[in-house]
Order: sequence, then C-alpha cells, then structure tokens
Amino acid sequence: MNNIRTLAVFCGSSNGKNPIYEMTARQLGEAMSKKCLGLVYGGGNRGLMGTVAQSLYQRGGNVIGVLPEALNRPDVRMHQVEDTLIIASSMHERKQTMYDLADAFVALPGGIGTFEEILEVYTWLQLGYHHKPVALLNVAGFYDQLLAFLQHSVDEGFLKQDHLHALIVEQDAESLLARLVTWNADLSDKLRQ
Repeated sequence: MNNIRTLAVFCGSSNGKNPIYEMTARQLGEAMSKKCLGLVYGGGNRGLMGTVAQSLYQRGGNVIGVLPEALNRPDVRMHQVEDTLIIASSMHERKQTMYDLADAFVALPGGIGTFEEILEVYTWLQLGYHHKPVALLNVAGFYDQLLAFLQHSVDEGFLKQDHLHALIVEQDAESLLARLVTWNADLSDKLRQ
C-alpha cells in the first residue's frame, strides 16, 4: 500500500470545450479533500489547474503551486488559490520541484504541456528514477487515443506490456484515488529485452 499524501496534478490551463472537464476537476479537488490529500500543481488560477486548486483550497486542503518565473504575472495569479507558492527559475526547475514534492501523479485533460509532464514522469517510472503511481483521469474518453497509441507501441515492441499496465487509468476521481493507494508495480527492466 502506498502512503500518498500529496498528488501532483497536470491539466489544462484552459477549461476545454466539454463542461465535464471542469466538473471533473472540481470533483477531483473534493475527493482529494475527503482523503486529506495535498495538491502540487503548476500554480495560478486558470483553467482546469485553477479549478482543482480552488476546489481543494476552499475545503481547507493544502495546495502548493509551483510557478516558473516567466509566468509569475498578475493575469496568471488574479486571486490566491494556494497555501504555498514556489517561484522556480525555469520550467525544468518547476517540474523537478513538483516531482520531488509529489507522492503520485495524475493527468486530467490538457494540452501539450500536460502531455509532456505526465509522459516525463511515466518515463521516469519506466526507468526506475521513482516508484510513484502515474495515472490518467480519462474523462469522457479524452485519453482513449493516447492509450491506443501506447498499446500500438507495445504491439510494435517499443513499450513493455507490464509498463503499460503500470499506468493507472480511471474515468472518475474516486476510483482513481482508490487505485493510487493500492498500486504496486514490479516493472521489468526497461533495458533488458
């Protein structure tokens, strides 16, 4: 069983077109509050990022924002939605700080930044740089095509099946949080055929 205290959440700085994305971000904050989980996120108050943070913050949950210096602007931070705000000198430092502070990682819908962040921590898991759960909150099938592509990578011999199975995929916040605490991946060596 994993001792999860803080969850890094990667998601869009926009709300997306489907209202279910914002609703699910709010539900994730609520579910994290019930489980007494703290949040580590990219800072600011925009989009799904701001919705998760605000949802948890309003319920008394601990919220840590990690914002790169280049985005430390009034239009990004119109109102406070975190207990602690860390200003990082670069995006690399921002991500490293978030990774160090988190006990698990979850991606909600988002764009290229979200993909990059979740795939990087997934890569690090595959390489054994950490042993923390990595998960997709697959709202309204948002990640279906990515999951199909990852399976294609397995089929073509570039990704090991047990590494794909180590990725937690759920459609609702409650189920996802339940899986995080029971996750146990004994992964094969990436470098061995």
